[in-house]
Amino acid sequence: MSTNRLRVVLVDDHAMVRAGVRSEIGGVFEIVGEAADAPEAIAIILKTKPDVVLLDVHLPGGSGRAVLDACAHQVPDTRFLALSVSDAANDVVDVVRGGARGYVTKAITGEELISAVQRIAEDDAVFSPRLAGFVLDAFAGGPAESDEELDRLTPREAEVMRLIARGYTYREVASELVLSIKTVETHVSAVLRKLQLSDRHELTRWASARHLI
Repeated sequence: MSTNRLRVVLVDDHAMVRAGVRSEIGGVFEIVGEAADAPEAIAIILKTKPDVVLLDVHLPGGSGRAVLDACAHQVPDTRFLALSVSDAANDVVDVVRGGARGYVTKAITGEELISAVQRIAEDDAVFSPRLAGFVLDAFAGGPAESDEELDRLTPREAEVMRLIARGYTYREVASELVLSIKTVETHVSAVLRKLQLSDRHELTRWASARHLI
């Protein structure tokens, strides 16, 4: 497969990030679509069937994993590369379990990203330094100690937990995940109850200690 013919879809909720990625790789690959949220991403991926999708892991209307769950089996020739600011172990393992072939952080250079896209298209696996260890640990042995606690949460509760732990307000979480504020409050209450924590400050310390934020 020629590098010049690779067709790529960019999925990120920040227009400036998409513009930056497009400027770095658009001269090498054909950008056939962009999406700012999970439902839009699913629609564009299924319509264009690109060679590679650059996929953020936290999106309005869902997660990168939700996009993978909806698309991976329907477009078997498409390869997914997570491109995220997050280097949390749980995020890395989650998208790999969903079918992503790699995970790189936004600290990557343009040249490195071009190489990563090419390698992913050739069915190689690509990870930023130290992130590969998370995948090896997850698949080589039993779950990490923190996974047992995380498994108590539903996928939506885990999304809400991470945003709250990062300092988002309830209103900001509601906007990010396209939920009502009341629903966010309900999820936060469930998270605190399941993790046996008293407030969002304890939640932030809990998540930070496990490198989830």
